[in-house]
Amino acid sequence: MSKSNKYQKISPQTQEDAIKAAKATQRPGQTKEQTKLIAQGIQKGIDHYKKQQKSRSRELNKKIHKLSRPEDTSTEKTEKITVENIIYKQSVLPWVLLIISWLGFVAYLFKGDFI
Repeated sequence: MSKSNKYQKISPQTQEDAIKAAKATQRPGQTKEQTKLIAQGIQKGIDHYKKQQKSRSRELNKKIHKLSRPEDTSTEKTEKITVENIIYKQSVLPWVLLIISWLGFVAYLFKGDFI
């Protein structure tokens, strides 16, 4: 590979977009050179963004490809899914206390009537 292929050239569409954005944000009294420098910075930003999106797309494609491939059945046999049976056992103490309190309340109400 030659060195010229190492660096990709910025597309004309990106250059036009960068120039439009630079001119849209141009301040009064700003020189053409300053606007050109701003446009170059915008071009670099757009190029960097596109590179990030391409790398994310490649990563996503790799993950999708990896998930879509049939895996070895030997690894599935060794990995067993264990299901735990959870049994909820309530304590008897709250019910005993409730019954005793109601019996005490009923006894208190009828205590005055029988005497």
